Amino acid sequence: MDRRSRRNPEWKRGLRKGLLGLMLVLGAFFWRKNQEAGQQIRTGSESVRSAEADPVGRETKRLALTFDDGPHPYYTEQLLDGLADRGVKATFFLLGENIEGREDIIRRMHEEGHLIGNHTFYHVDVNSLPLKEACAEIQDTSSAITAITGQQVEYVRPPYGSWNKELECEVLMIPVFWTLDTLDWKVKNADQIVREVLSDVEENDVILMHDSYRTTVDAALRIVDALQEKGYEFVTADELILE
Repeated sequence: MDRRSRRNPEWKRGLRKGLLGLMLVLGAFFWRKNQEAGQQIRTGSESVRSAEADPVGRETKRLALTFDDGPHPYYTEQLLDGLADRGVKATFFLLGENIEGREDIIRRMHEEGHLIGNHTFYHVDVNSLPLKEACAEIQDTSSAITAITGQQVEYVRPPYGSWNKELECEVLMIPVFWTLDTLDWKVKNADQIVREVLSDVEENDVILMHDSYRTTVDAALRIVDALQEKGYEFVTADELILE
């Protein structure tokens, strides 16, 4: 579980956004080259979504809810039920070791429009491993997800935020970090999680949670209810990054 501070420093947030932007530009370049060669690859949306407006004409504020370490055999489905009731799409970064036997949950995530990403196989600091082993952590997890969903995995959340570009491992992987860490794995108190997120949240935040706890499910759905009332829209992480 990610043990970073609740909110990353501004300079780190700016640096990471800049790096993501550069990676997206490079990804678009290679996509065009492959298209010219007649290859069919998935690169995601290339267009920038226009700002949406709420019924009284105010610009919608956007957020991304992200969940690491799943799927959990029980709590993830509870979370999916609540998100479906609210019309919310989220992003799930899966551990490879948690995939076997939970294929139906992953299939449901995909069918209901959630973004599925890679969180390594055994939740390791990939920078602490030899490159070959680090790549296996990523490739084995992506292969397991693709076998279920039929789609390539393009996004990775490296445990502890530890990443370097060599870890693309011959496949373009876009790292997704966070701007607001709920520390739900440590707190395990829904009231406290809700209170601290509502007091700290900002537009365009990428909120980090873990779908492995009953308290997280409770807190996440209460956060959605409260912030939707304030005009926030929840989108998948790729939509926020591509803005």
